Parts: sequence; structure tokens; C-alpha cells
Amino acid sequence: MKDIEDEQDIVLMVQLFYGKVREDDLLGPIFALRISKDAWNVHLNRMQQFWATVLFAKGGYKGNPFAKHSQLPVRQQHFDRWLQLFRSTISENFRGTIADKAKAKAELMAKLFHLKLQLNQDQDQNTTIV
Repeated sequence: MKDIEDEQDIVLMVQLFYGKVREDDLLGPIFALRISKDAWNVHLNRMQQFWATVLFAKGGYKGNPFAKHSQLPVRQQHFDRWLQLFRSTISENFRGTIADKAKAKAELMAKLFHLKLQLNQDQDQNTTIV
């Protein structure tokens, strides 16, 4: 099994991973809230750019990924499943330094997103109306 070596590998990784996400009983409905069937190619292209930027410092991704997720109805179980699917996609198809980096980056992103969502929810609950 080879490592993630180039953008073609990222295309494969993204397509396989989001194929699992779309079919997943827990995550599929969450993604369907935001991404219509005809918008998936745009989303996949954006995710390919994102992962090329994260893993190879190229790919041209510009944006704020957290902002896109900040209003989704997600909890710890959703992040756990997302990580489970991501790790299995990588482990089933790649092995090496960049594959390990991808898993580590995904774990860090899931932790940060979950923490930021919790902080936002806590702030919303503590906001007083004057």
C-alpha cells in the first residue's frame, strides 16, 4: 500500500471518504441539510483543494471551514463517527507519513471544531437580553 503522494491520491481519498459519509446513517442526513445532490461535485472539489492545502501546502483553498459548520446540529457522536470514517478510509487505502499526517490533522480539526461549537453554544446560553 502506498502513501498519499499527490493530488490524484487526494481526489481518491476525498471521493471514498465522502462516499462513506453520504451513506452513513448518522452523518448522511447532516450533510444532506447543507449539500444538495447537484452540489456535491462542487463540495468534493472544495474538499480536494482543502486537503491539498493541508497536506501539501498547495491546492489553493481559501475559506473558513469552521464558519461552514458552525450552525450544524452536531454533537460529539458526529465528530466521533466522522473521525472513524476518515481513519478507515485512510487506513484502507494508504499507508505512510502523509497518511498519518492526514489522520492527525483530521483528529485535530475534529477536536477544535467540537470545542469551538461548545464555546459558541455556551456563549449563546449565557447571553442576556437587556
